[in-house]
Amino acid sequence: MRGPHNIWRLVVTGATMERTGAMQVALDAMDAPTSLRIAARVLGWPFKWLGHKGDPGLPPVPRALTALGPAYIKFGQLLSTRSDLAGDKLAKELQVLQDKLPPFPTDVARAAIEEELGQPIEHLFSEFSEPIAAASIAQVHKARLIDSDKTVAVKVLRPRIAQAFRKDIDAFYLVASVIELLSPASRRLRPRDVIEHFEGVVNSELDLRLESSSAAEFAANTVDDEGFQVPEVDWQLSGRSVMTLDWADGVAIHNLDALDAAGHNRAELGRRVLQLFLSHALRDGFFHADMHQGNLMVAKNGDIIAIDFGIMGHIDDYTRRVYAEILYGFIRRDFRRVAEVHFEAGYVPADKNVEEFARALRAVGEPIFGASASQLSMARLLSYLFEVTERFGMETRTELILLQRTMVVVEGVARSLDPDINIWDVAKPVVEQYIKENIGPMALIRDLAKTAKVLARFGPKLPILAEAALMRQSEESRPASKRSFLAPVGYTLLGVFLTGAGYWFIQLF
Repeated sequence: MRGPHNIWRLVVTGATMERTGAMQVALDAMDAPTSLRIAARVLGWPFKWLGHKGDPGLPPVPRALTALGPAYIKFGQLLSTRSDLAGDKLAKELQVLQDKLPPFPTDVARAAIEEELGQPIEHLFSEFSEPIAAASIAQVHKARLIDSDKTVAVKVLRPRIAQAFRKDIDAFYLVASVIELLSPASRRLRPRDVIEHFEGVVNSELDLRLESSSAAEFAANTVDDEGFQVPEVDWQLSGRSVMTLDWADGVAIHNLDALDAAGHNRAELGRRVLQLFLSHALRDGFFHADMHQGNLMVAKNGDIIAIDFGIMGHIDDYTRRVYAEILYGFIRRDFRRVAEVHFEAGYVPADKNVEEFARALRAVGEPIFGASASQLSMARLLSYLFEVTERFGMETRTELILLQRTMVVVEGVARSLDPDINIWDVAKPVVEQYIKENIGPMALIRDLAKTAKVLARFGPKLPILAEAALMRQSEESRPASKRSFLAPVGYTLLGVFLTGAGYWFIQLF
């Protein structure tokens, strides 16, 4: 890797895990093989005295991660949503990580804002508070604009945080490589891809211009969503290390007593938060991927307000359709179709038996659907699915990691508001509407129209490209004396036809 600091950081990590008692807990939770256990002890036990002590009031693994710093806290949060990697018990323990750290001084934040925006802070804000929230990457201040008297939230990155994360992520890659080397069974879970995904998430959070862009795009996508708000970004007061947006005034969604006192219908809020998430994921392919209770508020009028757009998820059209068909198959208890979708998408190796896979999926789904509404759980379903897909050789789908973890988090939010919510009944109309609009005859026509538009855009080049490709094929497969001019001409005519069809589709749609 990039430099000897990785080895030293690995030693300190191992030593801290040993000193806090986290090493054995983590290895047991992941059912680590003997080779990996030996390597971990070699790295940790002799250097135990170098490890950080951590907070004795925390469980061993969260204690170690909080002691090791912001990058480890962030990674612990990721693992808390990946029971396939960490095991159910450890994943629950990691949920205690609140990503809260002591704030850095206000004068440092003020200096960072002045450097980023190029003006004295007194020229920008008539009021600027002490930190009201501090996390591993940034902290937030409440301020009032000097020109409009509007209240805003100002988010400021921690000083030198990018360098600290970059150093630790390098070490994470080294750990992932060692795990893959010593534990071949872990390769199905693609540890290096997990770290790559984590790195992408963190990098997007370390440039607040990207978060501002995400917030603006999310607001544009959801502008017509009834009962949902996204604070507006002030682009003139935002940059790489500073982000300014409207102040979100409401009750934290985890404050159930305050919600009741304000007269909000908690059952309705639970239903809406789940349906909004599914709509954003399936309809837009762009969703809030950190939709936990700390990032949701309820306005006086009952609207749900989303904040903190550092982690957003994106899934393409094809993956959306696959995911919707899988959900729809489970909702209808059509396990054969769920199995077929996995094979069609290439999620399960083609040499496996689709009938056996369908029976395994039925064993996953039937007990859940036979449970009461309060026991219907997306988290349980995903946990069982991990077990089944492991047996059938399915690799971790990195493009679905954020979607899966957010689904579990949103389910938790919905259940906290209404313990009796029926997750599948609430999800059904959203998924059915998506299926109706995107999988069927009208969807096929739209797909053909998109294809025709692309062909039309490249229309003038199609005859030349087609003739050149065919000529190359002829050179490779036929003697020179038997070459025919008819095939290139035919291919050219096909290109002309497709070009005409493309323009016709453009006019039609």
